[in-house]
Amino acid sequence: MRIATYNVNGVNGRLPRLLEWLEETSPDIACLQEIKTGDATFPAAKIEAAGYGAIWHGQKSHHGVAILARGEVPREVRRGVPGNDEDFEARYIECDYHGLRIASVYLPNGNPAPGPRFDYKLAWLARLHRHARTLLDSDVPAVLAGDFNVVPTNADIYNWWLWQADAVLQPETREAWQRFLAEGWTDITRARHPDERLYTFWVNADAFRRNAGFRMDFLLASPPVVPLVTADGIDREYRGREKPSDHTPVWIELAWR
Repeated sequence: MRIATYNVNGVNGRLPRLLEWLEETSPDIACLQEIKTGDATFPAAKIEAAGYGAIWHGQKSHHGVAILARGEVPREVRRGVPGNDEDFEARYIECDYHGLRIASVYLPNGNPAPGPRFDYKLAWLARLHRHARTLLDSDVPAVLAGDFNVVPTNADIYNWWLWQADAVLQPETREAWQRFLAEGWTDITRARHPDERLYTFWVNADAFRRNAGFRMDFLLASPPVVPLVTADGIDREYRGREKPSDHTPVWIELAWR
C-alpha cells in the first residue's frame, strides 16, 4: 500500500500536475493540502474519472485538505482538530481506510513571528498534539500526512541562517515537532535517511534548480505502522514540470493486508 502526501497549492490550478502524478505513480491514498477551493468547486468528477474517490474539507482561496483513495471513497472520520469550535480554517481531515487511520494535515504557517498568526499556529499545534495522543492511546495503526510548516532541524533546509526569523524555524515550532516524536510518532523519511539532505519545498524555480529547498512535508507513523514500511520516496521531479506546486509529493509503502 502506498500512502502519499502532496501540497498541491491550488487543486484546480494544479489539476494537470495532480492527475499526471496519480496516473504515473498510482498511490493507494493521496493526502492533499492547500486545495484552495470551496467544497462546491472541488474537482471531484475529474478525480473520479482518474480512478479515485475523495473526501475533502475545502475553503475558498485558502487552506483546504483532501484525501483521495484509489478505486473507492475513503470513510471520513473527522474534519477539523477538536478543541476550538470557533476555528473554521480547513486544515485537517481524517479517514479510515482498510484498517488504517489516515489524516491529511495542513498546519498554519505562523508568519509573522511573533504575532497573532504565530500564536494561532502554536495553539493549533497544541490541539493537534492532544488529538494525536488519543490516536496513539487507541492503538489504531495511524499515519499523519501533510505539510506541517516546520523545518525540524538545520539539516532540513539549505541555508537556515537566511530564514532564521521565519515561523517554520522558531524554537517553539521545532519543540512542538519534537513532541510528536517523543510521544511515539516516527518521521519515516528521516528515520530511513538519517544523514541525507532531502527537501520537499522550493520557494521558486531558481531555488529548485539550485536544490535550495526545505523539508516540510512528512508522513508520521504510529508504532504499529513503522515495522510495516518497506519503501519511501520524494517525487522530486514533479516540482520541475510545467506550472507545478512549490511542494512535491512524499510517499511511503507498507506491507499491509
